[in-house]
Amino acid sequence: MFNKRLLATLAIASMLVFAEPIERRDHPTIGRRAASATFPPPPKTISLKEPMLIKAGQTFTPEQAYTRYDRGSGACGGQTEGGDADAVFLLEEGATISRVVIGANQSEGIHCLGSCTIDHVYFEDVCEDAITIKQSSGTSRINYGGGASDKVVQHNGGGTVVINSFYVENFGKLYRSCGNCKTQVTRHVQVNDVWAVKGSTLVGINTNYGDTAKIRTTKVSNVKSICDKFTGNNSGKEPTKVGTGPDSTSCLYTTSDILA
Repeated sequence: MFNKRLLATLAIASMLVFAEPIERRDHPTIGRRAASATFPPPPKTISLKEPMLIKAGQTFTPEQAYTRYDRGSGACGGQTEGGDADAVFLLEEGATISRVVIGANQSEGIHCLGSCTIDHVYFEDVCEDAITIKQSSGTSRINYGGGASDKVVQHNGGGTVVINSFYVENFGKLYRSCGNCKTQVTRHVQVNDVWAVKGSTLVGINTNYGDTAKIRTTKVSNVKSICDKFTGNNSGKEPTKVGTGPDSTSCLYTTSDILA
């Protein structure tokens, strides 16, 4: 969980980490930029009675940047997996959400029903999963922002997730490819310029389904493992961990990509 020290601007110039810009024909280049632990103070709070739907191809930015959105007092049911009806925001294919704070009173944060873009979104606390990716294919991007606790990005669909310049603290996993979904596919994740503090696992993937994780110039402090490998299943059973650390097929990074 973000603590009080993160509400003040941190002097992070001496701790910059950089990765090569990501260039794609269908999306603007994300330039070199360091993750920041500065948490924007929300100007107001809006509690939603139901998820807000961002339709396909649309962009949502609140009138007051970094408005806090939640689902009202008592919405967090603990470590219980929720569905679309429990989310704060639902994003359809090609939708973008920008400059929002997701408050602690929620069970699920953002569900991407198709490929989506999440820009400068901060999570005060993660009840279950901050971001759930359900796209069947394509690429979803999470640019800047920050979050804490449990799984931050849960990848249940297919395609690729790119995480750029994100700050995470006191977390279980930054990214997890679903280990026991009924429908299993190959999934890919790219992690660039992330700053991770006090966590269990940065990335978890299923090697038996051909998942890959590319990690570049990421700063970590008190993180137990960088890339864990699992044998996933479609039966709902707890997946088996089969290894950890870099290799040439699944966990694609070197020790020089991990900055202390």
